[in-house]
Amino acid sequence: MVASTHWMASAAAHGILERGGNAFDAVVAGGFVLHVVEPHLNGPGGDLVGLFATADAPRDAKVLVGQGPAPAGADIAHFLAEGLDLVPGAGGLAAAVPGAVDAWLLLLRDHGSMELSDVLAPVIQIARDGAPLLPTTVATIARVADLFREHWPTSAELWLPDGVLPSAGDLHRNPRYADVLEDLLAHADGHATREERIDAARTAWATGRVAHAAAAFLATPHRHSSGTDHAAVIRVSDFTDFRATYEDSVIAQFRGHTIAKAGTWTQGPALLAALRILEPLDDELLDPSNGAGAHTIVEALKLALADRDAHFGDGTDVTPLLADEYIDSRRA
Repeated sequence: MVASTHWMASAAAHGILERGGNAFDAVVAGGFVLHVVEPHLNGPGGDLVGLFATADAPRDAKVLVGQGPAPAGADIAHFLAEGLDLVPGAGGLAAAVPGAVDAWLLLLRDHGSMELSDVLAPVIQIARDGAPLLPTTVATIARVADLFREHWPTSAELWLPDGVLPSAGDLHRNPRYADVLEDLLAHADGHATREERIDAARTAWATGRVAHAAAAFLATPHRHSSGTDHAAVIRVSDFTDFRATYEDSVIAQFRGHTIAKAGTWTQGPALLAALRILEPLDDELLDPSNGAGAHTIVEALKLALADRDAHFGDGTDVTPLLADEYIDSRRA
């Protein structure tokens, strides 16, 4: 069984299963397809937080860490020198080091069974032949159309063909992304083992054309959501220094179920805290279809999210925030 947020990603993943691939081969294929068919939600420049378990250890949920760090040059002094007291919400200065592609490739190397070329074949085909634009994609393009026309001309070239806003259902092609993936496959060729071929593709991503093109492109001052123009600080070395990793998940028990989330570098443990606050309450107070239940759930979430905002960050130990004594105090 396959489920995703887009039928073409689900179809590509299911096609991998039909050809003898395993669940990890399938999810990687589907994940890469989403880069093409849901570009307003996914992309090779984005991040990836994954939770997974294997057939050998079904109760041991692991976290796939595909969240890149801030670039080395993105320090407070630089932003203040640029006249900014906050990181802009959009623009090159907002960008973390892209982690999604390396994370998918790491997962495929360690837990998949198929060759990278087979897994990426449907992705490359869809990028070259096209996919119908979703209404939500078109709505996103419409919101930034003037920004593209005035400040991001290469984005306008891709998303506003002939300067015109596309319609839902129009076929959209992204042949340059197909070229990027084929370049990764070219670097993988000639290596002895499947694992070495995938690692060669990972190295090509981190050190090759994408890293150099992104760093060079974003070095030119461009419009940010602050309404001002700035050059980004991301460099090729930022790409080179990042590699996706694994870590143990954070878990909590809730009414006979084990819930697993990523650590405090995400907001995941806030859900665990909310569930622990709610767990011993009467069933009626966990039913969002009545006033008392809706109120109780919302208040529990507010407390958990307040702790997120106050305490979560890189390296935060979440254990005290999930301890019985502290959860009891928040529930009260």
